Order: sequence, then C-alpha cells, then structure tokens
Amino acid sequence: MRVGCTRIPVMNRLSPAQQAALQSTFGERLSLRAADRASHGRDESFYAPAEPDAVLFAESVEDVQALVAWCHAERVPLIPFGAGTSLEGHVLAVQGGISLDLMRLNRILRIDAEDLSCSVEPGVTREQLNAALRDQGLFFPIDPGANASLGGMAATRASGTNAVRYGTLRENVLGLHAVLPALGLIRAGSRAKKSSAGYDLARLLVGSEGTLGVITELTLKLHPLPEQVAAAAVQFPSVAAAVRTTIALVQSGVPIARCELLDVHAVRAVNAHDGLGLAEAPLLLLEFHGSASSVREQIETVQACAAEQGGLQFAWAETPEARSKLWRARHHAYWSALQSRPGCRCLTTDVCVPISRLAEAVETAVAAAEAAQQPHFIVGHVGDGNFHIGYLIDPARPEELARAEALAAQLVQLALALEGTCSGEHGVGLHKQGFLLQEAGAPAVAAMRAIKAALDPHGVMNPGKIFSRQG
Repeated sequence: MRVGCTRIPVMNRLSPAQQAALQSTFGERLSLRAADRASHGRDESFYAPAEPDAVLFAESVEDVQALVAWCHAERVPLIPFGAGTSLEGHVLAVQGGISLDLMRLNRILRIDAEDLSCSVEPGVTREQLNAALRDQGLFFPIDPGANASLGGMAATRASGTNAVRYGTLRENVLGLHAVLPALGLIRAGSRAKKSSAGYDLARLLVGSEGTLGVITELTLKLHPLPEQVAAAAVQFPSVAAAVRTTIALVQSGVPIARCELLDVHAVRAVNAHDGLGLAEAPLLLLEFHGSASSVREQIETVQACAAEQGGLQFAWAETPEARSKLWRARHHAYWSALQSRPGCRCLTTDVCVPISRLAEAVETAVAAAEAAQQPHFIVGHVGDGNFHIGYLIDPARPEELARAEALAAQLVQLALALEGTCSGEHGVGLHKQGFLLQEAGAPAVAAMRAIKAALDPHGVMNPGKIFSRQG
C-alpha cells in the first residue's frame, strides 16, 4: 500500500552505545544530522519519507566492509544509497537503521579500450563515465534518464532508452565485487565476455535491490561510438498507430537504437517545460546508429512503416545539440508532467509485455484512465515492450490516490495476463511485492527467500524490499 502524507513508522533505533561505536570507527564520515537523515529517507517514489537513524558516507571499500560486518553482528538494518532516483521506495529506511551513501566511491578504476570494458566504483554516474569515454571513441549505452549512479543502476537492473538495441544493465555487466553480510567481500564474474564457471553470482546481485549485499565495483561492457547517428520525431494520429509502427519495426528486424513513445499529454508537458514546439500528437522519438549506409537503410524502412500507420512527418534532429535537446526533453517528461498540474504528485508504474501484445496493453491503459477521468501521461521504451504510465493526483484528495492505485493495479494484472511482467525496470521495492508473488509463484519466491537467508541470515540488507520478512 502506498502512503500518502503520513510518515512510514520505523523500528530499530540505534542505542547510545551503538552510536558511540559507529562514531569511534567512522568519525566524521558518520552523520546523525537531521538534514542528512532526511535527504536519505526519500526517493522519487510516491511514498512519504522514512528516515534512517544515521548516514555513513563511505570513502573506501574498507568502510563498506566494516559497516556491513557491524550491522550483521548488531542486527541493524543497512540501506545502500546512490543518487536516490529510484521510483518504488527502494532506499527508504522502513525499519530504521543506517543509510550507506556510496557516492564518494566515484573513481573510474580502469578503461580497457582494446577489450571494450571498464571497471568503476559504484558512485560513478553514467554521465561521468561517458564523459571519460568520449575521447576514446567509446560509450556506455544504458540510459535510464536520470544521472543515476552505476551501482544503483546495477542494484535495480536499470534499462532505459537504448535497451532495444544494447540491452539492459544485466547484459552489460561482466563482473562485480560485493560485500555480503555472511561472507564478506566476494568477486563475481570477470573481464571475459562469457563464462560457464559455476553459478552466475553477478547476475544474481544485479537487480537484487540492495537486499543481498553492497556492490563495491563493477566491470562493464563498452561499445564503440557509432559512425553516424540520426534522430527524429514522428507524429501519429493515435497512440495505437504509434505502437503498431513500433511492433512492425521490431518484427522486421530493424536495428533501431531508440524507439520512445510519448502520448499527447507527455508531448504537451515537455513542450511547455522545454520549449520544443513539437506537434501536440502522439509521438515516436527515434534514433538510428551505424554506418552512413545502414542508417540510411534504417530510415527508409522506418519511414515506410510509419506511413502505413498514418505517420505524418519526420522532424529531424541533425546536430548533436539538437539530439541532446530532444532526448533531454524525453528524460524530463516526468518532471514536466508534474509541472502541468501544480501541487500534484505522480503515482507511476511500469510494465513490460511481449511486443506482439504491446498495442493491447497501451490501448487498454489509455482507455481505463480516460474512462476514470484520471489525469495521466504515458511514455515508454516501446521498442522492447516496456512503457510507463504516470497518474497525476492531488495529494490532499485520498479518492484520487485510491483511483490511481486501482488503475495501476489493473494495468499490472493485464500485463501478467498477457504473459508480461509487473515491472520492466522500476523494480519491486515496496510497491510490487504482491505482484511479484503472483508473477513468479510461491515456490519461486520461496527460492528467493532461501537465497537471501543464506547470504543475509539476519535480514539486515535493505529489509522490507522485494518481499517482507514475514509470510
């Protein structure tokens, strides 16, 4: 259940003796200040704040090891914290404890241009990494929108606008180091492109939402910067027409780099926020990567598919500056929509369905929101069947929250009925625990619990997320 303006009650407050022990070990890196606790007790979700009892600003792997070991011994909750941009309550201290801020661990440890890989600490952000790679003709493609930390992106198995061509973070992690409560520091994976040596612990930790351990280093795949990049916005008479175009492109094998949907409400909001002047109609934002000839072929195929569905015109962004402005507006859609209804909050959810069922899912979501007269907007990484709907609500009107919750639940139920998933990239966090049980089934969730019990026997790692400790 979401929580409106009421704070989430927390437990396990630190005793004076525990505070003294922590301060003796970590000195000024440990903060009990109200401002630091408040800033680490919220994210971009609709949940009210739930503050930790203390914040540790880790400056070394040794800091992480010491805190994980102490929390394990003292049975104190530990919540890994990156940039704080998660959407499902992942970093809220719902049982009190210590927020472990990893943003000072922000070194790029190595770049291996010949092997197309790099190793980074968890506090490195995607923009920081790409700035360092640019002069070497390389880039890291995972782009969830916010300038998130790579550790946080790994913990939530981030995706984003480039996933249709380059995959999600799961496909771009070669290996990692992590500190586990029961085992200490481990290494999983390597710099090799593949391995069949034992269990794939790296993939287990990617997407674990901080419930198994703390990632302290990542080895990532890199990609050459494409020879040519072209981007365009094309308008459609309806959301359904835009989605049908997307399905045709995917099924025809066009290696499009980005294919993003904005409904008319999202377009209107980004126009007002970023001054784009886009036609106020459902839009696909498209980007093409490759050689000059392959990009030309992709464009010809896409134009033909769009024309069959009533695509009216292509507005090209031909310079890097124009492309950046276009994608910046897409990434600002959430905040732009918030500004379109002053004082509102946004209850947002995402689902992912097989590409053949995408049109049905989107059309049903739109029809339900319009029938309920619920202000909303839709954006989506529709090239891989993933879309987001945000319901704009007045936090002072509980009936609006209840209506939005009901609509979000209906959408998730539809996605599961279409053999999709309750979340393509936001994760489970606090909000989708019941849906995870429905999607995966009780035996699979029991297996997840068994893994957590083995690696985190006292349940100190980000408790209350993915599944509750009870039941």
